[in-house]
Amino acid sequence: MEKRKLRINGHSHLLPYPEEIPDFMREKGIFWVDKDRKFMLQKDWSRPVTDSSFFLHEKLEWMDRNKIDHAVVLNLSQLYGNGLRVEEMKKALRFQNDFNARIQHDNPSKFTCGFVVHPGFIRSACWEIERCVEEHGLQLLCLPTHYMDTIGTWRCIFDEENEPIFELASKYNLAVEIHPYDGEKFIKLENTSWRFHLIWMLAQCADAYHFLTLNGYQEKYPNMRTCFAHGGQLAQINLGRRIQGFDGRPDLFEGKHHPRKAVGHKNIFFDTLVHDTGSLQLLIKNQTSKQVIMGLDDPYPLGEMESAKQSSYPGKILDLAMERKLINQDEYDAIWQDNVIQWLCGDDEVAKQKLIGRILNN
Repeated sequence: MEKRKLRINGHSHLLPYPEEIPDFMREKGIFWVDKDRKFMLQKDWSRPVTDSSFFLHEKLEWMDRNKIDHAVVLNLSQLYGNGLRVEEMKKALRFQNDFNARIQHDNPSKFTCGFVVHPGFIRSACWEIERCVEEHGLQLLCLPTHYMDTIGTWRCIFDEENEPIFELASKYNLAVEIHPYDGEKFIKLENTSWRFHLIWMLAQCADAYHFLTLNGYQEKYPNMRTCFAHGGQLAQINLGRRIQGFDGRPDLFEGKHHPRKAVGHKNIFFDTLVHDTGSLQLLIKNQTSKQVIMGLDDPYPLGEMESAKQSSYPGKILDLAMERKLINQDEYDAIWQDNVIQWLCGDDEVAKQKLIGRILNN
């Protein structure tokens, strides 16, 4: 009898319950959730909790209802630590990482959880990577597309100064998630009409992809596998312009790697969260279906959630791609299962079997 294919969501988020968040997080204005679970808050910022599945028990019910076997939980974007004092940043990130580690430890069949570090403090970032891998057994490093360094300058995550982080990621065979946030802090435009989520986040991903590939890190760090959130959507439409720029102005790219070398590379992945089949078709045409993983970005409203207005549900875009013959059944199954496992485990067959066993409770 053929084993059923797993449905693994490679891009999910989870909020702590209000009582799980330490008092210092609220007192310092870093991050907290109100006691009625209606809002997530920071100093001078709030955002409504739009779905009960932001929280653990409700998330498990939501996954069961939508036949999702397992979810990859990323860190909360609000906890990248940009602009915080060093000690506050360390405590906040450690809380996030210990929370995610506990979620994975207590629910091994349901969750694989990520951990986050701040690249502006490279030595402590490396220590935290070692702690999370060796003490907690975590295998997914979450990094922002951009971060603030110690003198207040905003930099791309794939700056050469961060190579010690990537060396450790390759040493530990880590999956890496690249996710955008904080654009309104360094892009000098008024924060209106949700422009930073709808447009600039995608540009941030494209910028990070630009420098990953120019630096050839997909080859330099062979055991590090990088996934870009939201399909790296603008990176797909922008590929031809980058190639022409590289060829047309070689003086600007001395010592850099040609963009073509990274296209479809086995160590670069993208999730499916691009919202329409035309964009998904371009993503698959550029990168091949093998480099695409399922990503729902639940439970945010820009994620693939139940919506009567949009006649949407988790997994709809892949179902539509099947209906329109953009992918076949094998590709469909691989995007839900095999590709996610390949991103998380790489070529480590023992790790793959261990993960599958964990999901199936074996």
